[in-house]
Amino acid sequence: MKWLLALCLMAAPAGAMAACRADQVEFRNAGGVARFSVEVADDAAERAQGLMNREHMAASAGMLFVYERPQPASFWMRNTLIPLDMIFMDQTGTVRHVHANARPKDDTPIDGGNDVLVVLEINGGLAGRLGIGEGSVMRSPYLNADLAAWPCE
Repeated sequence: MKWLLALCLMAAPAGAMAACRADQVEFRNAGGVARFSVEVADDAAERAQGLMNREHMAASAGMLFVYERPQPASFWMRNTLIPLDMIFMDQTGTVRHVHANARPKDDTPIDGGNDVLVVLEINGGLAGRLGIGEGSVMRSPYLNADLAAWPCE
């Protein structure tokens, strides 16, 4: 299990990371910085497809769902074959809700709350192991730098 944490968790100071990249996100919390390579779903068709029908995902990977404006967000796991953590964030990149270990193939709606701008899906259980929870902040070029709690350099 330690190798998994080492893949994602960087012990470097938060300001020491490279500039933001469109294919990565970083989370900052008391434990350090976690970095994920991401696929971006930024239109309705991509968001509807999500991670459906995938049999595996690398430990340091995820899918970032980006909305045009803050809004209520709800997800389900129809045709999704792997358990996922869903990390719901507001327009500042601050985590407002984490739904851990969403069950594969479950049609039950997962409510992320109101004013959601971005959602990151990662492998189930990983958010908790990395200490990503409410109040953690994400850095990404998909956030408005004037509003972001942790803006890109």
